[in-house]
Amino acid sequence: MSEHCDPASGRAEYVYEAPVRLWHWINAACILVLAVTGYFIGSPLPTQPGEASANFLMGYIRFAHFAAAYLFAVGIIGRAYWALVGNHHARELFWVPLTSKAYWRDFADWLRYYLFIGPVPAPTFGHNPLSRFAMVFVFLLTSLFMLVTGFALYGEGAQMGSWQERAFGWVLPLLGQSNNVHVLHHLGMWLLILFVMLHIYAAVREEICGRLSLIGGIISGYKTFKK
Repeated sequence: MSEHCDPASGRAEYVYEAPVRLWHWINAACILVLAVTGYFIGSPLPTQPGEASANFLMGYIRFAHFAAAYLFAVGIIGRAYWALVGNHHARELFWVPLTSKAYWRDFADWLRYYLFIGPVPAPTFGHNPLSRFAMVFVFLLTSLFMLVTGFALYGEGAQMGSWQERAFGWVLPLLGQSNNVHVLHHLGMWLLILFVMLHIYAAVREEICGRLSLIGGIISGYKTFKK
């Protein structure tokens, strides 16, 4: 259930602790690098000027993709650790109270609000029910899928015996073949891009139309009521 708060109180709450804010911005940078380099890995440049032996552009693109993927993976692990030791807001990324009737009532209110067919719901310092659902079932699950399939493809290139192949080699036969994994990994990228677009829309809209400062909150850590 979401934590409703009284706008008349005029108070602020420390929601996003420093490790969460650092993870958020590093994670955003990783997704940007992964999306751009992943696109060119899937659709390489048709040609390059000069001799092929003098060009290593695709190699640099692949290196940037792999480096960002490792940083993305370490970030997810670190974020899971902070969910255990951080404040209660830090745990909202990893679970949703699906059995709570009050949660689903609030979910419906926020859905109507974002579809422009309902009033502004009661504000909440934590993630609202709709964004919390999207964070867990779209961002988190898709991110884990991208890491598993990405390391499986990396292990294929690193060949038999590499730790990537030993840890994730089972993914390729499970999903049929290497080409299937490539396609699903590529589709996962577009799903994350769609999530990012909706995430930015929701944050900007709440900053303009809502009562809480979201963009300022992820910078300072404090969510405050706007007068």
